[in-house]
Amino acid sequence: MTDIAKPAARPANPRFSSGPCAKPPAFDLDRLSGAPLGRSHRAAPGKAKLKAAIDGTREVLGIPDDYRIGIVPASDTGAVEMAMWNLLGERRVEMLAWESFGAGWVTDAVKQLRLDAVVKTAEYGEIVDLASVDTDNDVVFTWNGTTSGVRVPNGDWIKDDRAGLTICDATSAAFAQRLPWDKLDVTTFSWQKVLGGEAAHGMLILSPRAVERLESYTPPWPLPKIFRLTKGDKLIEGIFEGATINTPSMLAVEDYLLALDWAREVGGFEGLRERAYANLAAVQVFVAENDWLAFLATDPEFRSNTSVCLKFTDHRIRDGAAFAKAVVKRLDAEGVAYDIGAYRDAPPGLRIWCGGTVETTDIAALMPWIRWAFETEIEAQAQAA
Repeated sequence: MTDIAKPAARPANPRFSSGPCAKPPAFDLDRLSGAPLGRSHRAAPGKAKLKAAIDGTREVLGIPDDYRIGIVPASDTGAVEMAMWNLLGERRVEMLAWESFGAGWVTDAVKQLRLDAVVKTAEYGEIVDLASVDTDNDVVFTWNGTTSGVRVPNGDWIKDDRAGLTICDATSAAFAQRLPWDKLDVTTFSWQKVLGGEAAHGMLILSPRAVERLESYTPPWPLPKIFRLTKGDKLIEGIFEGATINTPSMLAVEDYLLALDWAREVGGFEGLRERAYANLAAVQVFVAENDWLAFLATDPEFRSNTSVCLKFTDHRIRDGAAFAKAVVKRLDAEGVAYDIGAYRDAPPGLRIWCGGTVETTDIAALMPWIRWAFETEIEAQAQAA
């Protein structure tokens, strides 16, 4: 077997996982020393940190003043589940899915809540016909398909005078893609995505319309304590002022505050968005130059700038899943890319995180290594035939 020359340059940071994602370049454990560890999160220092996390989120994302922002348990999943279990059932719901997490919300709505839902799905790499969605119904959807690399391009399909609520899982979109807050009634994300925070904490953002629904509608199913957002038909305001439902990790809160500080240093939301698009551009250049690789998202309008999903298209590949795993294994063994295999339910290929905490120089350095791994595996496959 001929040795194929390895690229000279290597990514300084080989962490391209789509969650948990790379820490901000400014990250240092020593900078978390201000965390009030061993203290109650309800004591003054803890409450101040939690309030700072909420206020910083509002500032960086430009969330309207009359929207509530809460820190909730169980990451983005917990936030979406809280919204669905508290709000759905008042009217018909449309469930939109074009990747695995959206499909999970469909399962919860249809099989767990047993709602008579309109279900609209698309294959990986595609998106549903957004123009067909009736937003006088409640609508549940992911803004950015983390496992498919397909995102919603804008909120033009959502009516300003809609009767229903829009419930948006924005976990891999927040801080990288523009979210039209006036079109979104419930928005969720987790710290572990675009800002590279720690896992287990979710953010739940409610519009005044969502609060009105919470205070006027009681769902027909029981709600576990950890899901409850109201008491006596009134919103539990403390949740949205830092009084979390369960005990948060103050170390993780400190880490999120550090990430928010770094976000401000790079230009806030617009700076983060530009960094993500610069990373995507570096991948686009490489794909355009190599016809054996293609984006899973077939239409550039719907292509994610965070979870970038690629597929191998070379006719010589006999077993796509085995080939992709072998390429990923080679890159991992070389220490140039960790955790970039496609999601287990997605078509075989690569998934490269391009969010703002990743440096464009690292993306550019990775690309020749993908070519090396591809060519090496093609030759290994030919030798084994």
